[in-house]
Amino acid sequence: MEENRLYLFDFDGTITTKDTLFDFLQVSFPYSYKNVFIKFIPLFILVRFKLLNAGKIKQQFISQFLKGKTYIEIEELAQQYFELRKNDLIRPKAWRYIKDLSNEANKYIVTASLDIWVKPFAKYLGLRLISTKAEFIEGIFTGKFVTPNCNCQQKVVRIVGEIQLARFLKIYAFGDSKGDKYMLELATNPHFRYFE
Repeated sequence: MEENRLYLFDFDGTITTKDTLFDFLQVSFPYSYKNVFIKFIPLFILVRFKLLNAGKIKQQFISQFLKGKTYIEIEELAQQYFELRKNDLIRPKAWRYIKDLSNEANKYIVTASLDIWVKPFAKYLGLRLISTKAEFIEGIFTGKFVTPNCNCQQKVVRIVGEIQLARFLKIYAFGDSKGDKYMLELATNPHFRYFE
């Protein structure tokens, strides 16, 4: 067995100071965001009380803004968002910690957020990405997800499916919410709200 270390970082609220789903859409669609958000408030409340599936409502909400757009259009929006917000969103303590891991090969963001807007942040931080994936057909976003919402137990399903955990003696995991519970339980060295 190799004495390798694995690092797993939640994104929203752990590396960043806030949830990026709403922030990305608000920044990218400033004129239509408020009206769509208001329309979805009753659904968000039902999700809060576990009366509706969070992944499905999230998919519907994102679809209102991005469905039918090309991969290139969305990539440009994501890059613009990253350039505008990276200095405000990334927690300084998280940035320093991750930069100190520059010689470590096995570092991942594991997030329920879509790969669409997290990719530029992952690239900037030198982290691989396990996330909820957007579905593109012939270069057009269908408004659907290819994978289940990467949250709670689904985080562990994706980690186990993509990483050979037996290779690692130490697994460091960082999270900030109930959605990270199972990922933290997977770790030998769990850290809750470590960068706050």
